[in-house]
Amino acid sequence: MKEQGKIFGGFAVFILIMAIVYGLWSKEPAGTTALFLAFGLCAFIGYYLAFTARRVDSGAGDNPEAEVADDAGEVGFFAPHSWQPLALAIGGALAFLGVIFGWWLLWWSLPIILIGLYGWVFEFYRGEDQNQ
Repeated sequence: MKEQGKIFGGFAVFILIMAIVYGLWSKEPAGTTALFLAFGLCAFIGYYLAFTARRVDSGAGDNPEAEVADDAGEVGFFAPHSWQPLALAIGGALAFLGVIFGWWLLWWSLPIILIGLYGWVFEFYRGEDQNQ
């Protein structure tokens, strides 16, 4: 994590320099503001990673002599199949279409979004994939 913190810190410094150069050169407030906000986000992430690196054990990414296999392990559990993202995508698409065609469309999209979200949260509490 220490190396990732240094990378984000260096990236934050680079974005800060580019924000200053861009602001002085273009005198355009929207792009300059976006670059300064990007600097802030990179600085936050870099500080968090550097701060957390002091509290946890060093990983394989911090060891320059580490092999790829040193960082191997279980990544996590991923659902083998799920229809819930499709329901969320349809509900989200209807919600964004509501911005274009009228806010009344949100009445149709909100139940679809809630059904998809509820199904995604509780899909491993019932059915054939229970307790996986």
